[in-house]
Amino acid sequence: MKYEPKMTKEAEEDLKEFNPAQRRQIQKSIEKFSENPLSKSEGGYGNPLGNKGGKNLTGLCKIKFKKLGVRVVYKLVRTDKIMQVIVIAARADDEVYEIAAKRNK
Repeated sequence: MKYEPKMTKEAEEDLKEFNPAQRRQIQKSIEKFSENPLSKSEGGYGNPLGNKGGKNLTGLCKIKFKKLGVRVVYKLVRTDKIMQVIVIAARADDEVYEIAAKRNK
């Protein structure tokens, strides 16, 4: 059930904000998640998002990096088997969800 991970240009810029070791860890985890990025309810690794902070993020999933304090938000393009990374940002409050809502439009 492998999906091809692809980043938006904004997500690529987000990734550049981290140091090289953090970037490698994030990229490695995205690659691992792409093996089965479906939501947990479908037997995958993804944590589905719904309504976060008044933002409708239905159809998006997240990856949490507790030690790094980072969240990755992505959506699946099921017809093309693509895991589209939308945001890579610090877990500060709900800011990452606000960014995801803006970029997902």
